[in-house]
Amino acid sequence: MTTVVTILGVHAYVAEGFFPRLLGLMFRRDLQAGEGLLITRCNAIHTCFMRFPIDVAFLDRDGAVVRIVRNVRPWRLFVFGGRNACQVLEVRAGTAAF
Repeated sequence: MTTVVTILGVHAYVAEGFFPRLLGLMFRRDLQAGEGLLITRCNAIHTCFMRFPIDVAFLDRDGAVVRIVRNVRPWRLFVFGGRNACQVLEVRAGTAAF
């Protein structure tokens, strides 16, 4: 079963296990406006094998935003959210109001 949460106005699928966290948005063709992926237990991402740019909100343990990185293009090897980041919310670039 896939868990869906609403965080920062985004309906996000939750990637909790090893493989969902590893795959993230790789190989996805698109994300609709208002749709995203929340990766738990994570403070850094890559965009290898992705097909579209994303906006990324790094969140702390309580869900507060600690860093926002906009328009992360495919094939970026490393984006770090900081030592307080514990979760990552990924959305299609330009579609979220965070």
